Amino acid sequence: MAAHFGRRLRKGAATTAVAAAAVAALSASQAPGATGGEDHGRQAAAGASTPLPDPGVDGTATGNSRYYTDLPPLDSPAPAPSPSPSGDGTPVVQGDADAGIPATVLAAYKKAETELRAAKPGCNLPWQLLAAIGKVESGQARGGRVDANGTTLGRILGPQLDGNGFALIADTDHGVYDGNSTYDQAVGPMQFIPSTWAWAGRDGNGDGKADPNNVYDAALAAGHYLCRNDWDLSHDTGLHSAILSYNNSQDYLNLVLNWMRYYGKGTHSVPDGTGSLPSHPSDDGPRTSAPGTPPTPPKHPSAPHHGKPGDTGQSPHPKPPAPAPPTTPTPPAPPTTPTPPATPSATVDHLADAGTAKLTATAGDAFGAHIATRAETATGTAVGKVRVRFTITGDTDATFAGGESVATIATDAKGVATAPELRAGEKTGDFKITTAVVGHKAKGVNYTATVTARAADTVARTDDTPQTCTPGGEFAGQIQVKATYKGAVADKVAATATLVGAAADTTANDKGPYFKDADGKPVRTLTGLLTDDKGLLTLPKLYADDTAGTYLLRVTLTGGATLTVELKVAPADPSTDPTPDPSAGSSTDPSPGTPAGS
Repeated sequence: MAAHFGRRLRKGAATTAVAAAAVAALSASQAPGATGGEDHGRQAAAGASTPLPDPGVDGTATGNSRYYTDLPPLDSPAPAPSPSPSGDGTPVVQGDADAGIPATVLAAYKKAETELRAAKPGCNLPWQLLAAIGKVESGQARGGRVDANGTTLGRILGPQLDGNGFALIADTDHGVYDGNSTYDQAVGPMQFIPSTWAWAGRDGNGDGKADPNNVYDAALAAGHYLCRNDWDLSHDTGLHSAILSYNNSQDYLNLVLNWMRYYGKGTHSVPDGTGSLPSHPSDDGPRTSAPGTPPTPPKHPSAPHHGKPGDTGQSPHPKPPAPAPPTTPTPPAPPTTPTPPATPSATVDHLADAGTAKLTATAGDAFGAHIATRAETATGTAVGKVRVRFTITGDTDATFAGGESVATIATDAKGVATAPELRAGEKTGDFKITTAVVGHKAKGVNYTATVTARAADTVARTDDTPQTCTPGGEFAGQIQVKATYKGAVADKVAATATLVGAAADTTANDKGPYFKDADGKPVRTLTGLLTDDKGLLTLPKLYADDTAGTYLLRVTLTGGATLTVELKVAPADPSTDPTPDPSAGSSTDPSPGTPAGS
C-alpha cells in the first residue's frame, strides 16, 4: 500500500516544514501535467495561490472547526479491468482501503449530486467534492457507522468553539443539535455548526425532517451550501471559493482538492462500518478513538531524582522508603459551568434599519434596493463583527441570490450588515424579511417586500390581416399579438381575451364569434393567458355562429395594455363569387345576317 503522510497543525499556526513538504509532494505527484486534461486535477496545484476570503463575510459551514489532515496515497487507485457492477459508471478500484467509501455514504453523495444537477444545474457539483469533504470532516461518517436510513450511530461532534484554538461561537441552538448549551460545536458527518444548519439544513432522505446527523440530509445540505452565490464548481474560481467558505483555511483547500482528485480517479463501495478511519486531527487536542477501542493506559512517570550532580541515584544498599504520614483526603471541588467570555454579540441591544429603500420588484426581477441593518448597543453605538441572520418568511418564492431563503452576514466597522441581492419569484404579494443576531437574543427589525405582477404597457398585432368569416364558418388563421413594457419584451404577462358587441361594452357577447373549450363548446372569454419569453401571445382559432354582424375582440394585459380587433361575420359577396353564371353569354337575338323566323 502506498505511504501515507500525517500531520497535525493548530488553526492559525504556521504549517510545519514536514507538513508543507508532504502537501507539496502529493500535489506534485498528482499535478495536472500528468493527465494533460481539463479536470479538477488543476486545482490541486492552483489552490496554493487562491486568496482567502474574509471569514466574517458569510461565516463558514464548520466554524473553522477541527478536521482530519490525513492525505490520500501518493499512488492513484488502480482501476479494475471490469466496469462497476452497480452499473452507475463509477470506476472500480481494488486493493486500496482509502479508495473505499461506505455504501450508504457513497449513495448519499451521489443522490445529492443528482438533486443538485436538477435544482442548480449551473453549479456543476461533482459527488467527489462531497466525498472529499466528508473524508476530511468525519472520515466518511466514521467509516460508515450509519443505520439503514443513513443516520450516524451516535453523534459526531467537533470540539466546543470556545475561542481556545478555534473560533468563539456561543450557543445558538440551546444544545438541540450538539448537546452543548454554552458553546456551539460542529455536528454530523459533514460537520455543520448549528447556526449554519439552521438555514442550510435539508431533508435528503425524504423523512420529513432535516437532521445534521443523517448522511443523506447532510450531503444534500453541503451541496446546496457549496452551490450558493451562483458559484460554478467546474471552474477553479467557483470551486476554491466554495471550499474556502466551508472552512477558511488554505491547508483545508489543498487537502480537499487532493482528496477530490484522488476519488475522481476511482473508488469502490465497501460495507457500512468498514471504511478506513483517519487519525490526524488538525489541532493538537486529543484524537477521537474509534468506537470500541480501549483507551491507552497512562504511563507511570519515574520518581524524581534529588541527588548531587553526577550521582546516578543508585545506592548499593537502598533504604526502604519511610511510610508517608496519614493525610485526610480533600473532597473534590464541585464542577462549575464555564462562563463564556464577553463577545461583541453580547453587547448588541437591538437591530435598526440602516437606510433601506422601499422593497418592490416585478415578478422574476431583482429588487433594486438592498436590505441594510445596523447592530447597536442600548445607547445607539454601532457594533461591528456581529453576525446578522436575514430570513425570508411568508407565502413567497422570493430568494436571496443563490436561491437561499436565509443569509448570515457580519456587520462592518460601522455596525452595518447588508443582505445579498433579493430576487422576486413568480408569486405576487407581500412577504417579510426578519433579522436576528446569531448567538444572542436582541430585538430585531422586520422588512416588508412586495412583488408585483409582470406588466405590459403596449400590445399590438403582429400582422394586419382583416378578420372576416361567413355565418357558421371559421376565421382564417389565428390572431397573434406582441406585448412590451417600456420598449422591452414583456414576457409571462397575464392576459384576457373577450368577445364583445361594442367598444363600450365590457361584458362578453352571447352571439357572434367564439372560441371553443376542450369539449368543443362555445367560449367567449379566455383567462389565464400568458405571453411567452418573446412577449408573444397566439390566440386559439375563432369560429362564427349564424348571426351576421360586426363584433370586437378585446385583449387586455396586466399593466393596462389593451388591443381591440374588429371581426366581421357576413354572407359571401356575390360580386366576388368566381363561379360563372350559366346564362351569361347566351341571347335569343338572331345572329347578325340571319333572317328572323328562319
